[in-house]
Amino acid sequence: MKQVVQNYKSGELAVLDVPVPGCKPGGVLVRSAYSLISTGTELMKVSEAGMSMLGKARSRPDQVAKVMQSVATNGVPATYRKVMGKLDSYTPLGYSLCGVVEQVGAGIDEVKVGDLVACAGNEHALHAELNWVPKNLFTPVPDGLAPRHAAFGTVGSIALQGVRQGEPQLGEVALVIGLGLIGQLVVQLLAASGVRVVGADPDPVRCELAERLGAAACGDPSSAAVETAVAELTGGHGVDQVYLAAGGGSNQPVELAARLCRDRGRVIDIGKCRLDLPWNAYYEKELDVRFSRSYGPGRYDPEYELEGRDYPIGYVRWTERRNLACFLDLLARGRVDVEPLVSHIADFDDAVETYQRLKDGELKAVAVLFRYPGQKAEAPAPMVEVPAVTVRRGPARAVTAPVRLAFVGAGNYATSMLLPHLAQRDGVELSTVVTTTALSGANAQKKFGFAGATTDLDAVLGDKSIDAVFVVTRHSSHAELTRQALLAGKTVFVEKPLALSEDELAGVLAAVEESGNDRLQVGFNRRFAPLLTEAKQRFGTRSGPAHLRYLVNAGQLQHGSWYLRQGTEGTRFEGEGGHFVDTASWLLGADPVSVYAVASSGNEDLQIVLRYPDGSTATISYVTSGASGFPKETLDLLADGKVLKLDDFVRASVYHRKRWVSSRLPKARDKGQNAELAAFIKAVRTGGPMAVPLESLVATTAATLAVRTALAGGAPVTLARP
Repeated sequence: MKQVVQNYKSGELAVLDVPVPGCKPGGVLVRSAYSLISTGTELMKVSEAGMSMLGKARSRPDQVAKVMQSVATNGVPATYRKVMGKLDSYTPLGYSLCGVVEQVGAGIDEVKVGDLVACAGNEHALHAELNWVPKNLFTPVPDGLAPRHAAFGTVGSIALQGVRQGEPQLGEVALVIGLGLIGQLVVQLLAASGVRVVGADPDPVRCELAERLGAAACGDPSSAAVETAVAELTGGHGVDQVYLAAGGGSNQPVELAARLCRDRGRVIDIGKCRLDLPWNAYYEKELDVRFSRSYGPGRYDPEYELEGRDYPIGYVRWTERRNLACFLDLLARGRVDVEPLVSHIADFDDAVETYQRLKDGELKAVAVLFRYPGQKAEAPAPMVEVPAVTVRRGPARAVTAPVRLAFVGAGNYATSMLLPHLAQRDGVELSTVVTTTALSGANAQKKFGFAGATTDLDAVLGDKSIDAVFVVTRHSSHAELTRQALLAGKTVFVEKPLALSEDELAGVLAAVEESGNDRLQVGFNRRFAPLLTEAKQRFGTRSGPAHLRYLVNAGQLQHGSWYLRQGTEGTRFEGEGGHFVDTASWLLGADPVSVYAVASSGNEDLQIVLRYPDGSTATISYVTSGASGFPKETLDLLADGKVLKLDDFVRASVYHRKRWVSSRLPKARDKGQNAELAAFIKAVRTGGPMAVPLESLVATTAATLAVRTALAGGAPVTLARP
């Protein structure tokens, strides 16, 4: 078999043919699928190997001390031979991998041949085609977790053990110094624990990545940005914990930790950095300095690692192996995402070249994986791009006279849910209704008092006296009509959906960019519902991630409904799913970063999981097979020991220290249309900002459309932003 090795004396890296390890009792023989290069620890070792003998001595004073002790005991000649013999030998690299069990040793019954396992250890999870791994250094991979992600198990356990040493509490603020591989994982683990995180790293790319993965703010440690963020988040008291995940010889991380930590805060050393503690600073604040020993309890204990003697769970809850299993579980449940950390996947045969590129700085990477022979190149994770909103905004003028409105479409929704609220509103004039048939226009004109009715859209768009246009037609025409109205300089209200495809969405945004007109509102009315608005206010702010459950009992459509014309009008969820995505995003205060979806036969009943930057999740159950007598929409939001509950826009409640329950509304539910229209008219009249930012409308539309991609691929879809 082949294995990556290094000569520490010469610095030579090689892929050698070596004998296959035997499968001893108490362990398993694992054929590697993916192994992870630790761009911190391993590159440090590779760099040291390329130094002169003096440089090696300076970088490892601990080893120099051992040599001097050996000289005193054994004399110079014997010590010289011993040291040079050790230096002039091949040593292995690697300590984190995922592979398939090829042979099971005696005493192992929790896995079988063919099982996928994650493995740890710098003597057992090497960059090699086959490894023998003892019992306490491997754990089965949860179903559905990609092998390349499971290969992060060991480094994830290191980060997890560091976070455990910090003992984070809900609502605390932490500072992570060093946003390399371990630092990025620490950021995500803290965010998943309900901790707000500030990151510090001189690399702006790593800072931006950490913010995408859950950090509240990041910046260069030498700038004022980090101190400003800490002051704002902590009210000037300082962070509760500092995690040192940096390497190198600078003492800056230790000094920064003392400066930004609160009185009696905790400083946890995870990386290998200089630790000259400034006595006065640490003494005056009585800082609690803690060390995190690698993957967790059991590390460096041969009875645990080699002989398989576990620690009783009642005494040691999180051992090395339990940390490994826990991290894989977090990956499988989507609470931690390592895909954005994967900078490069190299074939194992190209190992030497990959290390050289990393060492020379040609390959800039957070994490690099080796893919072993026999492993098919995995398809890249599905991704849908959320288009950037680019607009050179022109001045929005206020309207002094009554706001003059035109309606394009006068179907059931327009005549039942929108026009009744507008017909009697002061300061509003219903100017013209545009329909495809003359009779429907005449009916709307008579019922709601439009000044005119026509079938000529161009005449309406060219009428400079009309301030705003409502697009309330069938779904397939929304994007094109919106595009035309924006180019005509009108403020536009378009019922959901804004678009039925990525191309249609791009067309709308192209019109925004061309015209400089971004005066657009989509009919996502739930966020304006008075009950839900009051419940959100009573729920208050939150510090930790939230989980939202939204059940939509959509029911069956009548035979012949145009909603069933999926070929032209899109699926039911594409048509109305934006309502529920928008409501979830509004309640959680962010736009989603990934979408996962599963469907029943025929794609009628859907389960959709949205993940948000701070680790929050929203599960939307969109079902057509429920009982018609059950409420159509029920929602629960849980976070920070609080629960918000909405019962079909009839009653809402918030459970916390004191329970609040709204009075029950009459049978006619208020889903927010009246308040939504009031906000739109106000924006038109005053020239002020639209009620919902265009960026949010685009993100909601992209997430809704991504459900189709998620269903087709059977995997989470990343919502990528330029």
